[in-house]
Amino acid sequence: MLPDPNSLYGPLDPAPEAGYENAPPRMGFFTDTSVCIGCKACEVACKEWNGVPESGLDLLGMSYDNTGALTANSWRHVAFIEQPRPAGHGAAPVDVLGAPVDADAARPVDAGPQFLGMPGAQPPGRGTGVEERTDFRWLMMSDVCKHCTHAACLDVCPTGSLFRTEFGTVVVQEDICNGCGYCISACPYGVIDQRKDDGRAWKCTLCYDRLGAGMTPACAQACPTESIQYGPLDELRERAAARVETLHERGVPEARLYGHDPNDGVGGDGAFFLLLDEPEVYGLPPDPVVTTRDLPKMWKRAGLAALAMAAATVAAFVGGSS
Repeated sequence: MLPDPNSLYGPLDPAPEAGYENAPPRMGFFTDTSVCIGCKACEVACKEWNGVPESGLDLLGMSYDNTGALTANSWRHVAFIEQPRPAGHGAAPVDVLGAPVDADAARPVDAGPQFLGMPGAQPPGRGTGVEERTDFRWLMMSDVCKHCTHAACLDVCPTGSLFRTEFGTVVVQEDICNGCGYCISACPYGVIDQRKDDGRAWKCTLCYDRLGAGMTPACAQACPTESIQYGPLDELRERAAARVETLHERGVPEARLYGHDPNDGVGGDGAFFLLLDEPEVYGLPPDPVVTTRDLPKMWKRAGLAALAMAAATVAAFVGGSS
């Protein structure tokens, strides 16, 4: 059943909307990219737990990123983005974790999570001391399926392979997927992919089997810096807002949230992010919109057009017979 176009942009609890009575709190991910170290433990844990096939080793030219994108065989993808440091980040010396350092005392001057991108290697001729690593940074982000509130993939699946769980997440049942690929073109984030050997659709399930057992998803369990945080979505949103405020106070004005707003074009995401730059820098659409939002209007117009054609045909037949 297609969604009501008038409700697409309002707050929605997707599990009760899908028919679950007494559903548990909606669960999701908050990924804080400011403390991601690019270790790829999440990628490995995801593959190990879910039996996801290997992606192969391809360093993609000038990058440490060996997976490149979310695919049928990469349900978590850690992106490496190298860029000059924003204005205001290059003046203060930092330690190996990016924390501000008192140059005289050679000690951190602020406690708490402070990592803001891996300090870069030095150009030829410059010193190698960590106190001088201020020329550029690596932005790192562990990307994943967004488990949209208004999920277009659910709207277009003809077999019911995609379904909404009681936790508000979206899961593919590969045993009844017919490989039509409609969900792939419907996803506004380009998350879903088909495997070449069988043609079926695959993506993150948010470890649905672990959720049912009261366990943390494998990627969040393995993350050593708690960049990937799992829990009730409402609590994660409060935690994320507090983290952004803290970063702003620490002189990181570019920190922002992405996918947290229940009034955005997909009704908010079940997996949202703290970013240190514009969404496009991370390969994310700036204003994602559920791709099936206009289908109800289109079907209505098509139905009216069909009725008009039928009426015209009947009129022509009646007029010709008389």
